[in-house]
Amino acid sequence: MGKGNFTEEFKRDAVRQITERGYPVAEVSQRLGVSPHSLYEWKKKFGTSNVKDSDEAEEIRRLKKELARVTEERDILKKAAAYFARDAK
Repeated sequence: MGKGNFTEEFKRDAVRQITERGYPVAEVSQRLGVSPHSLYEWKKKFGTSNVKDSDEAEEIRRLKKELARVTEERDILKKAAAYFARDAK
């Protein structure tokens, strides 16, 4: 990743993806072609230090993990139901 000159708007949007939308720094870094270090620096500069925002971001991460787990459970149950329905015939 080379040295880039990014607009303030670009930097703020990148920080919002991390702080408001709950995306991991590594994912945003890779997607935008920006070093993780730059993102952390921009987060210090533009990010809110509001505890509420941090709590909300943590809640979003927790809910995403829970959704992934529940979705996986549902898919397994669907497959099991189809398997047993086939055997019952």
